Amino acid sequence: MTALQDFDGYHRPNGLVGVRNHVLVLSVTGLTTAPARQIGAAVQGCHVVTMPYSTGLIGQDREVHYRALVGLACNPNNGAVLLISDHKPKAETLAQAIKAEGQTVQILTLNEVEQDPVDLVAKGTRMAAQLAKDLSSQRRAPAPVSALRVGLKCGRSDPSSGLIANPSTGAFIDQLIAQGGTAIFGEVVEWIGAEHLLAARAASAEIADRLVTLPAGREASAMATGLNLMGSNPSPTNIAAGLSSIEEKSLGGISKTGSTPIMGVLDYAETPQGSGLFAMDTPNYAPEHLTALAAAGCQIALFTTGAGNSFVSGLMPTIKICGNKVSCQRLFQQFDVRLDDLIETAAPLPTGSRRIAEATLDVANGQMTWGEILKQGDDVVSRFGAAL
Repeated sequence: MTALQDFDGYHRPNGLVGVRNHVLVLSVTGLTTAPARQIGAAVQGCHVVTMPYSTGLIGQDREVHYRALVGLACNPNNGAVLLISDHKPKAETLAQAIKAEGQTVQILTLNEVEQDPVDLVAKGTRMAAQLAKDLSSQRRAPAPVSALRVGLKCGRSDPSSGLIANPSTGAFIDQLIAQGGTAIFGEVVEWIGAEHLLAARAASAEIADRLVTLPAGREASAMATGLNLMGSNPSPTNIAAGLSSIEEKSLGGISKTGSTPIMGVLDYAETPQGSGLFAMDTPNYAPEHLTALAAAGCQIALFTTGAGNSFVSGLMPTIKICGNKVSCQRLFQQFDVRLDDLIETAAPLPTGSRRIAEATLDVANGQMTWGEILKQGDDVVSRFGAAL
């Protein structure tokens, strides 16, 4: 197999490499959500992430919230951050953590404009415009493929997902990791019935134990509330497409992870230490899962689907991959990699993985995905428990 080529990216002071160069307008309090969106809409090159909840978070919720905000700010696809808040101490604490990771960050709070959102928008627009102007002078430069950290997701799966899209993705992931790159997968419920296969690839007994206990915990939580996973996962869409059980779905889903050892199990939005393949404790719902991957520093996501799923990450270009012939004909402006012509061939994986590799490097070099072109991206951090 031909070696993956280097790409041209944006080199960050901390040694990471971005494939995009956003000014991130990050609103960390609900009261500043609308002004942040107005600022982002007014300035070219901005991406807006808003958190509608803030005050009163406790326990795991508070910990995850903080880690995710810092991680989203420090994603290498951001060249600078404008942090907006109605709570100055919270903004200052977050800004210190973001600066410690080598990211450029400026703060704007409602306190500085005497609680006037109109003035906040005016001042924030000028600040974001200056950051965008500064970033526009940066140029892409060569970077090794080992600098890529790729997130994995499958959604609205069908038999073609397990037969073509996921194993083709897995073959590419094996190649990426062999050349020093990193990949992260999650969706813990979709390990059920296949967790023993993941555990067999664990780099340590501790990792193997978590790969088994995490899905068991999710299943137990569902049963404790009276929820039958059948009908929820697999979903009615999965069932209509031909998947009969969560085990069948899981066996197809984990094939997107390839065959390399699993080097660790990350908490939600946790950044991996080192390279290789990592699992993450995430929900399977696309908005929450993709956001956790972006907060962990992934620059690109590979999203396989059978029936089609239009959601993409706002921060990470999300490459949609499909092997369903009917879906590919119907949703021609959703899928970035079409594999539908391979489903009846004798040896589809080499061709499928090559197409995915080519698309990944094209996107890393600046080619836009359909999701970016159609502005379908968003970012949603998971919640864990009640707030005060």
